Amino acid sequence: MKFKKFYKSLFFSIFFFSVTSLFAQTTIITGSVTDAGNKQTLPYVVVAFTGTTTGVATDNNGKYRLSTTNQTYKQIKISFLGYKDAFLTVIPGKEQVINVKLFPSAQQLNQVVIKAGKKPKYRNKDNPAVELIRQVIANKEKNRPEAYDYVEYREYDKMMFGAANVSAKFSDRKFFRKYKFILDNRDTTTVPGKSLLPIFLNEKLSQNYYRKNPEKTREIVLGEKNVNFGPAVDNSGLTQFFKHLYTKVNIYDNNVMLITSQFLSPISDNSPNYYKFFITDTITDEHNQKLVELSFTPRNTNDVLFEGQIYITLDGNYAVQKAVLIVNKHININFIRSIEVDLNFEQNPDGRYHMSKSTTTADFGASKKDAKSSLYGTRTITLGNYVVNKPRPDTAYNKQSEEASDDAKNRNDAFWQKNRLDTLTTAESKVYKNIDSLKDMPSYKRTVDIATLLLAGYKGFGKFEIGPANTFYSFNPVEGFKLRLGGRTTPALSKRYYFETYAAYGFKDERWKYFLSATYSLNNKSIYKFPQDYVRVSFQRDTKIPGASLQFVEEDNFLLSFKRGVNDKYLYNDNYKIDYVHEFESHFSYTAGFNKWTQEPAGSLYFNPVNDLSNPVHHLTTTEFSAGLRYAPNEEFYQGKIYRTPLPNKYPIFQLQFTEAVKGLLGGEYNYQKIDARIDKRVYESQLGYADVALMGGKVFGTVPYPLLSIPHANQTYAYDIDSYNLMNFLEFVNDHYEAIRIDQHFMGFFFNKVPLLKKLKWRETLSLKVLYGGLSDKNNPSIHPSLYQLPVDANGVPITYGLGRTPYVEGSVGIENIFKLIRIDFVERFNYLDHPNVANWGIRTRIKFDF
Repeated sequence: MKFKKFYKSLFFSIFFFSVTSLFAQTTIITGSVTDAGNKQTLPYVVVAFTGTTTGVATDNNGKYRLSTTNQTYKQIKISFLGYKDAFLTVIPGKEQVINVKLFPSAQQLNQVVIKAGKKPKYRNKDNPAVELIRQVIANKEKNRPEAYDYVEYREYDKMMFGAANVSAKFSDRKFFRKYKFILDNRDTTTVPGKSLLPIFLNEKLSQNYYRKNPEKTREIVLGEKNVNFGPAVDNSGLTQFFKHLYTKVNIYDNNVMLITSQFLSPISDNSPNYYKFFITDTITDEHNQKLVELSFTPRNTNDVLFEGQIYITLDGNYAVQKAVLIVNKHININFIRSIEVDLNFEQNPDGRYHMSKSTTTADFGASKKDAKSSLYGTRTITLGNYVVNKPRPDTAYNKQSEEASDDAKNRNDAFWQKNRLDTLTTAESKVYKNIDSLKDMPSYKRTVDIATLLLAGYKGFGKFEIGPANTFYSFNPVEGFKLRLGGRTTPALSKRYYFETYAAYGFKDERWKYFLSATYSLNNKSIYKFPQDYVRVSFQRDTKIPGASLQFVEEDNFLLSFKRGVNDKYLYNDNYKIDYVHEFESHFSYTAGFNKWTQEPAGSLYFNPVNDLSNPVHHLTTTEFSAGLRYAPNEEFYQGKIYRTPLPNKYPIFQLQFTEAVKGLLGGEYNYQKIDARIDKRVYESQLGYADVALMGGKVFGTVPYPLLSIPHANQTYAYDIDSYNLMNFLEFVNDHYEAIRIDQHFMGFFFNKVPLLKKLKWRETLSLKVLYGGLSDKNNPSIHPSLYQLPVDANGVPITYGLGRTPYVEGSVGIENIFKLIRIDFVERFNYLDHPNVANWGIRTRIKFDF
C-alpha cells in the first residue's frame, strides 16, 4: 500500500512539472553583433544574461540565439576582448530581435586591482575559444600547402649559433687578447637584453617543388655557405647536428619535433584535451583582415607542450596567420633555458595562407636558471617566390641528390647579396672571415687537438691519427693483460682511399693480434658520406666471445673488461674479407661480401664431435658469400669526417641478409645458407614519449656444428646494452631458427613529472621487454647427429649451452634515465630458464648517454 501511494505521488509530481514547463513562457533573443566602426560582423562574441552563466557565442557570421524560461532575467551582457561591454534590456517571456554594435575600447588602464576570489573552473563545453580551435582543426587539411595540386617556392635557410652575454672584459685578458677580433664582434640589437657573439653560421638557398598526384617533392640546392673551422672539426656534421635540433616546424602537423622531443601542436586533432584556450584579443592586419588572437597554455605544465598565441583568420578558412610557440620552462628537457618559435604566413591570391617565415631560437645552458652567459642559436627559414597550381614537366619533380654541388658550395658574395631572402646582421656578416683567421692560429690548432683526444679518443697527425684511446689497455681470462695500438688515415691523405690498422698483444696467451683494412671509394666521396659506394679488403686475427655484439663500444674497451659470472669461452678468429657497399639516393642500399673464416676454440671452449670426443677439432674453416639489402626511407645522419651516426626519426628501417657457405672452396668444410631479417622503428607516442621497436627473425638451412648456428647476442658486462640480452650468458643458447621482438620505451618523465620531488630531479622512466623464440631442429641436434660438435658442458659435465624450447626466453627491465642528465640505470629481471647454471635472475645495469 505504501508503494502504491509513493508511485501515485511520483506520477502527479511528474505530471505537474511537465504541464508547468509546457505552458511556461520562454524568452528568446536573436540578433547579430557588429563592429560599430567598420560594420563588420564579430564572431565568437559572448552574449549572456547579466550575472548568470547562461550564454552563447556568436557564430562565424556574428549571429546568436539565446533563450531561457527564467522570467527574472531582464538584461543581457555582450562582451568581447578589445571592445566595451554592452548591457541591453530584454522583455521576459517574449521573442525579440536585438542587434548589437560594439565600440572598440580605447581606455588605458593606469592601475590594476586584483581581488582574491574563487577561480572559475576551466571547461571546454560552451567555450568560444575551444569552438574556434575546433574550427581550425576541422579546416587544417585545406590550409596545408599539400592541399594544392602543385606548389613551388624558394627557401632561404639561415642557422646561427654563438655565445650570449659573454663579458666584454674577456677580450682584454692576456690569454684572450689574440682572439680579440672574434670576441669583440657582438650584436646587441637583435635580441633585447642579450649580447650575441656569433661563432657558427650556415646559409642555404634552395628551389623546392611539390606535386600532389603522384606525390613527389624535390629540393634543388642553389647555394650553400658554411663556416670552416679547419680539418680537425667536422664542419658539415656540425651543421647537420644543429639542424636536427632546430627542425622545421609545421604547426599543421599533429606533433612537432624540436630539440629531439615531440611536442603536441596547439592545433593537433586532440589539442583541446591537453591545452587551455582563451580568446584574448582581436586585431586587423595590414590587409584589413580581422584576426582573433587565441592564447593557449598547457593543462599540465610538465607535459611536452607549447604555450603562446595563434592568430586565426575569420574569412571562413580558419587559417593560422601567425603563431608564437614558446616551450614552457617546466618541461623536462636538458640544457634548454628557453625556446621560441615564431611563424608568419602570407596570403595567396586565392585567399588562403602559406608560411612565409619561421624563426626558431633557443637558449642553452647547463642550468635553467638565469646566468650571465649561455649558448644561443637561431634558425630562420624564409620562403619566397611562392607559386601554386602551376604544373611543371615531370623532370622538375624527379628527386635527385639533396647535397649541394661543388658549384653551389662556392657561390661568390655577389650571388648571396642578390639572392638572400633575408639579411645578415653586421656581426653575422663578419663570421666567415673571423673563423678563417682563427683556424690558422697555432694556439687554436693545439686546443682542437686536445679536445679531439679527450672527446673522440684520437690524436691527429695530419694524414693519420692514432686511437681510440679507450682500447689501449684491456684484460680478459684468456689473453690476460692486453695492450693495443692502432690508427687510421684521414681525408687529408685522400678522400678516395682509407687505411685502418691495429696491433695487440696478450701477455697471458702470448699471442699477437692484428687488423688491416684498405678501402677505396668508387664515387669520389668519403666512404662515410651518403651515398656510400666503396669496396673494402681486410684481414683480422683477434679473439671474440661467441654471440657478443655490444653495439656501443669495441670489445677491447677497458670498461668492458669487467664481466659478471663465468667468462672464459672465447674464439680465435681469422677473417679474410672483401666487402662492397652501394647506396642509392632513395636510401635503398645493397651489400655483397666474401669471407674466409677460421675459428679456433680458446679458454674453456672446445670443438669435439660427439662420436669422437677424444679427438678435438682445433680449427673450423668456412668460406662464405653474402648479400644484403637495406631500406631506410628519409634517413638522416650526423655526418662526421670518418664516421657517421644515423639520427632517429619516425620511419622504419628494413634489413635483409643472406649468407651462402661453399664446402671445398678455399678449405671450407660445410655447405649451408643463412637468412636474417630485421625491422627497426621508433614509434612516437606524443605525450607518452617514444618506443624503439625491433622485430627480428632468421633461419639456418643445412646441418652445421654449433659455432655456425645463430647465437643470440648476450651481455655479461655491467653496462646496459639495448640490443643484447643483458641477463643471458655468453653462448647460453644456440638456434637454427629464431624470431624476436625488442621494445625499449622512454616515457620522458610523463609519470615522474606528476611527483614533486621526481619532477625537480628531472628523472625519466624507461621500460623494456625482450622476447626470443627459437629452437634447434633435429638435423642440428648433436644427440641425433653425432658427427656434430658436442654442445659445451662445464668441468662437471653439466650442459651450459642449450637450444630454446617451446617457451621463449623473456627478460624485461624498468629504469630511470637522465640521472645527472647522463646516466640510465635499469633493474633487469630474467623471467625463465632460471634452472640453467650460473645465471642471474636479476641485476642492475647502467648506461651513459648524452641527450636533451
